[in-house]
Amino acid sequence: MQDSFQRINIPTNLEEFLTWEAPVDGYKYEWNDGSIIQFGKTNKKHLRLIRLLIQKIYATSAFQEGGALIAEQDVLLTGIQLRRPDLAFFSGAQIDNSGDAAEPIPAFVIEVISPNDDAEKVESKRLEYFRAGVQLIWHIYLEAQIVYVYSGAKTVHIAMENDVCSAAPVLPDFAIEVKQLFS
Repeated sequence: MQDSFQRINIPTNLEEFLTWEAPVDGYKYEWNDGSIIQFGKTNKKHLRLIRLLIQKIYATSAFQEGGALIAEQDVLLTGIQLRRPDLAFFSGAQIDNSGDAAEPIPAFVIEVISPNDDAEKVESKRLEYFRAGVQLIWHIYLEAQIVYVYSGAKTVHIAMENDVCSAAPVLPDFAIEVKQLFS
């Protein structure tokens, strides 16, 4: 772990992690079955991309019905896995009922993959999302300017340049050309 990690109290269980004040070091932290996972810092390209995608949701019928694409939202996949996807879509009903005991699972998740991300961890996380009930995942590779659109654990569409990335069937009216993501 990073040096900043060594100077602070590290949580030993999920309950402690949920109340843990993570270091303000620009990293994102998630919990996975007893381990803290540290992800890289957000860069300017990443920030512009996130803003573009959040703005894109405003034109959808799901947004008109109260749905939202939320950045860095805690998502409790299981009793031992808390993830913070770069973006997660929650329906209006999920948001309205978020005070209920059941944790809402987003239907659509977007992860921006950086060159420093460990491929094994990215794959494990993708499978965790599907096991928890996520229906659609976009993995956006900024440097390569490629988007992997997963509609199942074994089903992927690779999009680049003029190809269109669609969030259907979760969000039928949420689509964008790959080149727009990187311009």
